[in-house]
Amino acid sequence: MRVSLLCLAVMLLLQGCGTLRNYFGGEDNSEPPAPLVEFKQTANIAERWSSGVGGTDEHYLKLTPAITENRIYTVARDGDVEALALDSGRSLWSHDTDEPLSSAAGVGAGMVFVGSSNGYVIALDQATGEPSWKQRVSSEVLAAPQAANNIVVVRTVNGKLAGLDAESGNQLWIYDRGVPSLSLRGTSSPVIAEGYAIAGFDAGRMVAVELSSGKPAWETRVAVGSGRSELERMVDIDSDPVIQNEIIYVATFQGRLAALSLQTGKRLWTRDIPSYAGLTLDENNVYVTDDRGHIWALEQVSGSSVWKQEALQARATSAPAVVGPYVVVGGIEGYLHWMDRTTGEFVARTRLDESMIIAAPVTIGDTVYFYSTAGTLAAYTYK
Repeated sequence: MRVSLLCLAVMLLLQGCGTLRNYFGGEDNSEPPAPLVEFKQTANIAERWSSGVGGTDEHYLKLTPAITENRIYTVARDGDVEALALDSGRSLWSHDTDEPLSSAAGVGAGMVFVGSSNGYVIALDQATGEPSWKQRVSSEVLAAPQAANNIVVVRTVNGKLAGLDAESGNQLWIYDRGVPSLSLRGTSSPVIAEGYAIAGFDAGRMVAVELSSGKPAWETRVAVGSGRSELERMVDIDSDPVIQNEIIYVATFQGRLAALSLQTGKRLWTRDIPSYAGLTLDENNVYVTDDRGHIWALEQVSGSSVWKQEALQARATSAPAVVGPYVVVGGIEGYLHWMDRTTGEFVARTRLDESMIIAAPVTIGDTVYFYSTAGTLAAYTYK
């Protein structure tokens, strides 16, 4: 069984089972990162701005920035939530929640929502950063809360999905899927579409519930674990699903990448490509980072392979982002790796800072935004 550097660093096991480091007796048996390959740089990449905004320290949290209109919202482990101007990185407001924050920000209903390790969801006014309410939920929140139709959907680490009133924080409904005896420390963010809240759970299950009531609409098993040990059989869904044209694209750890019908949950196609980091889409392809750090491009309609880039093996590669003609990922030592979208060949390499990049990059127009574990937020574009 492969155990990557990212797995050893990130995937703390729940239910009092200790950590993966303890599981392997403290011995570092991880695969060494592949050396950086040399290539001729053909893309002209420019940094528009960068700013120091906090960071995630040693907790390896996926605090992906949230973007809406002309602002970008960041979360730091120490409790700070900050709004910055999208075009310049200028700070517009900052608020200290006095909580050990563990989720990225979700934006909706005129507010910014964040979750904490202490099991709180906090709502801040989107324009000013002033607190609106603070509500305790059933356990730690690692996934960004999502809001629509005046309902905030929160996924907690103990296998529950809760609907809260966006104005007051009062609980409206709760859906309980539970967790197996062994699972990864991580959860995917719910997605709201077509009146459903759609969420990935442990043991490879995708669930859609009615947004208004929490009543289950469908459940699909994306992957079934295999292997002799509980560790080998983990197929948790910890990367965020992506929806396009009423199709849900989702990946599981040590399992599959799948395309599902939004209305019924029916599997349209699957590929044996396990992923923890995540995926993204353009108009034709799915781009996904697998558990070895390889980047795949697949046809959306069939799941057939278009290209595969293997040179970033064991480099803790982040989820990919599409910006213009390029696909870009981050990884260890702060490097950003830019690839041709049609071939997967490297076209540029830049560096954010010297720390790891875990959070998924976010693209708006011709600009992509990266956030490092050391707290550097930067905007890049191409010429």
